[in-house]
Amino acid sequence: MSRSPLLLGLATVTAAAGIVLAATWAPDLPVASLIPRYAPPPSTFRTIAGVSVHLRDEGPREDTTPILLLHGTSASLHTWGGWVRALTPTRRVITVDLPGFGLSGAFADRDYSAPRTARFLLTLLDSLGVRRAVVGGNSLGGRIAWAMAVADSSRVDALILVDAAGYPSRATSVPIGFRLARTPGLRRVASRLLPRSVIASSLRNVYGDPSRVSDSLIDRYYDLARREGNRAALLARFSATGSPADTLALRGLRLPTLILWGGRDRLIPPTDAARFARDIPGSRVVMFETLGHVPHEEDPAGTVAAVEAFLRTKTVAVPSR
Repeated sequence: MSRSPLLLGLATVTAAAGIVLAATWAPDLPVASLIPRYAPPPSTFRTIAGVSVHLRDEGPREDTTPILLLHGTSASLHTWGGWVRALTPTRRVITVDLPGFGLSGAFADRDYSAPRTARFLLTLLDSLGVRRAVVGGNSLGGRIAWAMAVADSSRVDALILVDAAGYPSRATSVPIGFRLARTPGLRRVASRLLPRSVIASSLRNVYGDPSRVSDSLIDRYYDLARREGNRAALLARFSATGSPADTLALRGLRLPTLILWGGRDRLIPPTDAARFARDIPGSRVVMFETLGHVPHEEDPAGTVAAVEAFLRTKTVAVPSR
């Protein structure tokens, strides 16, 4: 009889653990199950170097210098929806899920370095018949955008850097999803358990106004995070120990460059906008004081207006040194 309370307690704990496990268990989703919802026309898939790439190529075909937009970590081409709707009446716009994100396949060799991804995207542009493009990117996508320019500036007509990565991290707040992926002891758990609340918290963390994070936005990020192979690719990215970004190479660029930043970005601080402006001669900065790390997604109309103005007048005024 004396063991009954103990056994009852163990049973209660076991039942509670089962409930938690059931609520957070999130197995991978086959890509075929996600395509109907997240890749309707004009989405297409193209195989580049053995990787199936999800992309959208929209706008007037006579635009010989299209705009290529690259998303950040754990995002997808959908993040640019507002910009695409504004730009495509007059410009050809190409958006793409980077390898290991969204609906695109992963790199078999797990090398997700920015220089490697930049070369991959230049090959993608070749396959689309694009010789030269305006290249824009947010966060990781911004890091890859400027890596493309460093790799071959003749292929890049202008740069648009949106809260771009590149300098040593000085984050004041890191989304919980990123923290889990960076913690060795939790990586195996993160590959199978993924509470929707983690995605919701991570998104609210990168918005200047968390109330703008909608249920449908959380659903999209949650679903695409579970695309088969994506969590393994994310863990490979965070566990890699590559060389530091060669930001000194930025000083050799002579390209029109627009730098957009959210004044409430806590992941990559607004002071990094000034660092990019210092290192890229003739670049210009537009700060959105009330927005966070993904200003293009949080306020598409307000941010794309700056892009449209830049594209109308883009020049590079290189100061004498």
